[in-house]
Amino acid sequence: MTEAIPPGTRLVNLPSPFPFKRGGELKGARMAYETWGQLNAARDNAVLILTGLSPNAHAASHAGNPEPGWWEAMLGPGKAIDTDRWFVVCVNSLGSCKGSTGAASVDPLTGAPYRLSFPELSIEDGARAAHAVVQSLGIAQLACVIGNSMGGMTALAYLLLHPGAARTHINVSGSAQALPFSIAIRSLQREAIRLDPQWNGGDYDDAHYPENGMRIARKLGVVTYRSAMEWDGRFGRVKLDSEMRGDEDLFGQEFEIERYLEAHAQRFVRSFDPNCYLYLGRSMDLFDVAEYGGGDAIKGLAGIQVERAMAIGVHTDILFPLQQQEQIADGLRAGGADSQFVALPSPQGHDAFLVDIARFGPAIAGFLAR
Repeated sequence: MTEAIPPGTRLVNLPSPFPFKRGGELKGARMAYETWGQLNAARDNAVLILTGLSPNAHAASHAGNPEPGWWEAMLGPGKAIDTDRWFVVCVNSLGSCKGSTGAASVDPLTGAPYRLSFPELSIEDGARAAHAVVQSLGIAQLACVIGNSMGGMTALAYLLLHPGAARTHINVSGSAQALPFSIAIRSLQREAIRLDPQWNGGDYDDAHYPENGMRIARKLGVVTYRSAMEWDGRFGRVKLDSEMRGDEDLFGQEFEIERYLEAHAQRFVRSFDPNCYLYLGRSMDLFDVAEYGGGDAIKGLAGIQVERAMAIGVHTDILFPLQQQEQIADGLRAGGADSQFVALPSPQGHDAFLVDIARFGPAIAGFLAR
């Protein structure tokens, strides 16, 4: 697929060349971002949102794009992230295919997509690129940096690499390092894509596209984004009607949960570039705050200097389990921050921050109100 940039998304050029942590560089790279609210005269009311793996920069509707965004219920006038008070910036991650330069982008040196010639991506590269966006807007210090999921990792890297870049931090279902279970799941996702013959070493097009690999990868992801409690409550053991099952396939879809996963996968496979998926997933596996603390994650986190922080998660998250948010809160507290850990009882697993606004909204609103 080619890049898919939402209407109303703005682009900013990165410094050229833009070197990567693990070697290589980009020339003529760009970042996609969107904004809401107004920057005040003191330029001290800016909030940066860093996203999970797949979202674009369109977190909420605005005049340039009235379509609802992926965090529509959280962001806007009078909402938890109140755009009547805050100037909010959301960036599309470096390495993505939603406007920021990634493996699906055209390499200006060759005129062809980067594909696997894209440099090895790290979370730190994304953090530096996001910081370049903030600098381009004339913002010396953020009021708050909010990171969700992968964005929670990016936010920690942002604060480590740019001391004093934000006064406060909210880490939402994030982590300081990938755990073995999460690495294993993402490894299986990458294997599913790479074993699809249509992947062809990363050299595919719309006519020859690794659709089956992407389907399986997305299904694996969705299973870990929610919880067993939610799957049981939503689907139980409900079976499909006979006309929906199809009798010709002995091992075809039999249960409603199978149909749900297939429909979800079909919506995703052509909306996100497979190579970008590989690069971003691997960057999460490689990230480890312990690198900044002599092998100790708490010491690495203690190197982050913010006035206040909140790490928030849910009991049912198996992908970024609750102890990881507790570790973040403890580490930031060790560095001198007024740091709180919030554990929510949502049944909706890792994706709860996207859908359980009734629980996440008041926690985030309360923190920002201080």
